[in-house]
Amino acid sequence: MTTISVFDIFKIGVGPSSSHTLGPWNAARQFLTALANRQYDSIEVTLYGSLSKTGKGHSTDIAVVLGLLDYDPKTIDTQQIGAIIQSVRDHQFLLIHNRQISFDIASHIVFSHQTKKAHPNTVIFKAYKGNRTAVQQTYFSVGGGFIEKQGEILNLTDHNVFPYDMHNGKEVLKCVEETGLDIANLVFENEKSLRSSDEVLDKINFIYETMQQCAYRGCQTEGTLPGGLNVKRRAHKLCQDLLEGKSYKSFEEWKELITSAPRPFNYINKWISCFALAINEENAAMGRVVTSPTNGAAGVVPAVLMYYDYFCRTTSENDAYKFILTAGLIGSLFKQGATISAAVGGCQAEIGVSSAMAAAGLTEVLGGTPKQVLMAAEIAMEHHLGLTCDPIGGLVQIPCIERNTMGAMKAITASNLALVSNPDDAKVDFDTVVKTMKDTAEAMNHKYKETSEGGLAYNLPVIIPEC
Repeated sequence: MTTISVFDIFKIGVGPSSSHTLGPWNAARQFLTALANRQYDSIEVTLYGSLSKTGKGHSTDIAVVLGLLDYDPKTIDTQQIGAIIQSVRDHQFLLIHNRQISFDIASHIVFSHQTKKAHPNTVIFKAYKGNRTAVQQTYFSVGGGFIEKQGEILNLTDHNVFPYDMHNGKEVLKCVEETGLDIANLVFENEKSLRSSDEVLDKINFIYETMQQCAYRGCQTEGTLPGGLNVKRRAHKLCQDLLEGKSYKSFEEWKELITSAPRPFNYINKWISCFALAINEENAAMGRVVTSPTNGAAGVVPAVLMYYDYFCRTTSENDAYKFILTAGLIGSLFKQGATISAAVGGCQAEIGVSSAMAAAGLTEVLGGTPKQVLMAAEIAMEHHLGLTCDPIGGLVQIPCIERNTMGAMKAITASNLALVSNPDDAKVDFDTVVKTMKDTAEAMNHKYKETSEGGLAYNLPVIIPEC
């Protein structure tokens, strides 16, 4: 089986969708390598299946252009994306390997009505010399920003074999029993086979910092989200109401105001929703987020981690790394045993998995046993089974943004239940719920797999203007 690092699950990128934005973006950058030293004068990109049906709403066309221009989603100035795309529209060429290549976004990106059998998220890149195809490559965007080309996973870290082989819950508990290590430290040891301890911790700190900064930006930003649905941002007003109009000039002052106030249940509850709303509003506006494990579910894990850090942590120890390592392992187990792609499994594969990840991470830092950690993940997923993906207008806005708040609250509830339970009494174990999610995904009607052809998207059809 493929070995998956925590840093494959948690990737810094740009919204609104990991499978429909980040995946095609990564595929376009990979295609650039095939173009080196080749003779061609134009490029055509064809999107199939779910990439085509909801590609406009997910900014897939914009992502492809940015990828062909070799912008890195981790570092691009997101405020400049609009200007970059407008320049390509105006001048109708791409600068690739210091050459001007003819490219008209309107005609050279094709939204096909076909769905490829190999995968619902398929994109084919072709480079032409005159009328002749000079280079052609096919990619599949398989969720969470992961891409495959002819069955080869391209954007995983180049791993050695991890010292602790953990591909399912049973193997996790076996490693715990054999080593005496808790889950977070097992994962830490695996990551240390790829990089130094300091590098692992630095990368985790940067991921958590990026999550918090995303929530902070979302809480500062008013207005309407792009895309044509005219969805109003809500995190800013909720933030202001909770802070009762108190002023602040920095993230640090903002955090201090949140954590120093009295903490009745409703206050904390609203902040959890605010964190999740803020992050996914940023995601919908092509802001910088962390896949957790996907962009559409990017608010769940940060909201629960911030809940722990801001309201529950009783020591001065910075133990966010334990949360992220544990959550990352759970995400990798679902990817290996089922899917993290809504186009394959519906929203249970995104919000459901992210809720399971957050529940496990929270249980770990609250002192749960390894069995309780897996139990929390199982409970969270059990109560997301069958959740469909039916984005209105193909946009990651309705019901996606609110679903992140629900996933966060379910994660906290699942953790609380696991912490007061004896896992040996449980009737359903972690591996069973992973298999059940996979079975449910395979049986689910294709309309409910990120096509905008079923559910809310069907019953509330809207006309989205061409962008």
